[in-house]
Amino acid sequence: MSPALVPAPQSPAPVRDAAPVVSLHGISAGFDGPPVLQDISFSVAPAETRILLGPAGVGKSTLLKLIIGLLRPLEGSVRLFGEDISNLPEERLFPLRARAGMVFQEGALFDSLTVRDNVAYQLIQERAPDEEIDSRVHEALRFVGLEETFSLYPASLSGGMRRRVAIARALIHHPELILYDSPTGGLDPVTSTTIIELIVKQRDVHATPALLVTHRLQDAFTLCTHRFDAEQNQMVPLPEGQINHNTTFLMLEEGRLILDGSLHELLHTDNKAVREFLE
Repeated sequence: MSPALVPAPQSPAPVRDAAPVVSLHGISAGFDGPPVLQDISFSVAPAETRILLGPAGVGKSTLLKLIIGLLRPLEGSVRLFGEDISNLPEERLFPLRARAGMVFQEGALFDSLTVRDNVAYQLIQERAPDEEIDSRVHEALRFVGLEETFSLYPASLSGGMRRRVAIARALIHHPELILYDSPTGGLDPVTSTTIIELIVKQRDVHATPALLVTHRLQDAFTLCTHRFDAEQNQMVPLPEGQINHNTTFLMLEEGRLILDGSLHELLHTDNKAVREFLE
């Protein structure tokens, strides 16, 4: 078995007694007008995958930007890797952002750059040696099953392939946290399943904590009810009745957090807005 495919031992549970990778306390955020987010508090523990649900326009993408310091909160605090970033100057944010991987909506690739240069963009900015860049790009593309695209341009790739390249770019630094902003948005069901399989693979092989934004319940349920089998090199269902306890849920409604809990709590809540979303 390739070392890159050796699964994390016994799929470790989130380390609750360790410092959270991300924690938000009493966050409010907005632009001109009423706040987009109000009094938001939650955390992401080591090895935990959190799925952020909610209809369009409730502030899900805004929340991701707050976590990596692209936006500043109006109130409250954001801690990333143990450091309060709410008012950090930009130059002190750079090394913290470099420890996180971000998969943007629609992939956000540069059309004028090859796949190699898109995936290696940050390494190129850091002036890493070409030999190191090529090696690490090949490794990242191999993980997402697209090593043959190394010299191609994004225009020659399908939408699903571009999204997989975006995931490779997020993984090239072996991040300590991954943020996925609607990674299956606009994709057909088959391609969406391929993307979710990569997210399950990253979760189970490397136990990387993650926050995933989606409005697709099928994606959320797949993450909870499947695991990555390294021997078969594919995602497989968990035995009936079992779920991945490292994967938990958050839900926003009108800028407020209305759910923070397990799959069981999601499915059995009495909150009317959650029930309507599920239906």
